[in-house]
Amino acid sequence: MNAALGLALAKTVLAIPACSAALLALFPDDRLTARLNVLGTFLTFLASTGLFFLRPEPTPFLIVDDVNVVFIVLTTFVGFTTSVFSGSYIGHELQQGRLTPIYLRFYHAMYQTLMFAMNLALLANNVGLMWVAVELATLTTVLMVGIYRTPAALEAAWKYFILGSVGIALALFGTILVYLAARSVVGEGLDAMAWDVLVKRAAGFDPALLNLAFVFLLLGYGTKVGLAPLHAWLPDAHAEGPTPISAVLSGLLLNVALFAVLRFKMVMSANPGALAPGPLMVSMGLISVLFAAFMLYRRHDIKRMFAYSSIEHMGIITFAFGMGGPLANFAGLLHMTFHSLTKSAIFFSVGHIAQAKGTQVMADIRGLTVSHPVLGWGLVLGVITIVGLPPMGIFMSEFLIITSTFARQPALAIALVVGLLVALGALLLRLNSLAFGDPYGREGRSEASFVPMFAHLALVVVAGIYLPPALVSWFQHVATLLG
Repeated sequence: MNAALGLALAKTVLAIPACSAALLALFPDDRLTARLNVLGTFLTFLASTGLFFLRPEPTPFLIVDDVNVVFIVLTTFVGFTTSVFSGSYIGHELQQGRLTPIYLRFYHAMYQTLMFAMNLALLANNVGLMWVAVELATLTTVLMVGIYRTPAALEAAWKYFILGSVGIALALFGTILVYLAARSVVGEGLDAMAWDVLVKRAAGFDPALLNLAFVFLLLGYGTKVGLAPLHAWLPDAHAEGPTPISAVLSGLLLNVALFAVLRFKMVMSANPGALAPGPLMVSMGLISVLFAAFMLYRRHDIKRMFAYSSIEHMGIITFAFGMGGPLANFAGLLHMTFHSLTKSAIFFSVGHIAQAKGTQVMADIRGLTVSHPVLGWGLVLGVITIVGLPPMGIFMSEFLIITSTFARQPALAIALVVGLLVALGALLLRLNSLAFGDPYGREGRSEASFVPMFAHLALVVVAGIYLPPALVSWFQHVATLLG
């Protein structure tokens, strides 16, 4: 009975955004579509929380296990809060003439399509279905990045489409190689593409095929994660697309691509003859941290700057999962959760600032704590959180990553600390001019809701002081499964 209810819940998590997308494409009223968008994401979040308690048996196409529940609940929660912010923010864009009613209807329908695609990628038990879902999420965000139809937005969308297509093609080739490796052991058909079967039978797969497959998969899905040097699409997409989409890209879609890498890492780890996937992930993660940290000093657009911060933090998370082991994986899960909450909150803040100041250029934004105290201090809290100052939750996760690395590879820990300190200096330097001093620039007001921004930041602040024992036990269990 519980398994049947769990399967119904899993299907509901997919059905709600799919049906919402179809409905939102029909309604022209912007206030109604904004409310329906919020309702759809809220119902999806409620359904996803039920998967904590009701777990279906794996089917050839869907699976709910301890690993993907972490991702699906986080995704649906941030998707819901972003839709709350998005409703009034996008309405303001309509009033300012940046969007037309037709594009606004398209935006809300595409938002739900994106939620459906990400949820499907996380719940898919079939490696081919997961690939299709990630591709659908990519195409959806490409369309949303270019929705303003400006030359810069269209250029960013095309760059995202081209680089994303290269990445997804590499991931497809890696997926085919995994199927070929499994076919000789499992046989042809859906079983050779099912995660639960692949992990159980991986010990008998051809190690050479698995090794080659993982290289293509890491490069392919790593493009979606935004790891350097595969990151070129990410800053432009963040800078030119609507701010709610920047929040979803940084807070959710990057995690979905990383989830795909982790699934294949579990298959690799179950084969004793295959190369350890950790060193490749550690290398790409560390390169991303160091590269993004230094690039932060050269940014002039506020959204572009925080896009590079996302590259840095996805590098930290990839580094942690590459190091592996219960402690590093636990820290990686924590950091992923805190980064999703914090970075989406920062982009909410940046959206408010762009509305109030009429620009994203940092040289034209000064003294926010004086001219717009709520916005200014919200940005200060967000930056303090994302750079990992105590007692914020990100401080705790970074401390765990560094200490676990010091115990095993001190040289890597030193390099990681250098990257973190360089990024900290860059963001605090920029924050000083943005938030303090004499006000400069237009003094308009923001139309969007402040509640999602401060709700996210409050969760991360509280988590830095106290984590519920049940949450700690759950994350520790998942960390053990990740190997």
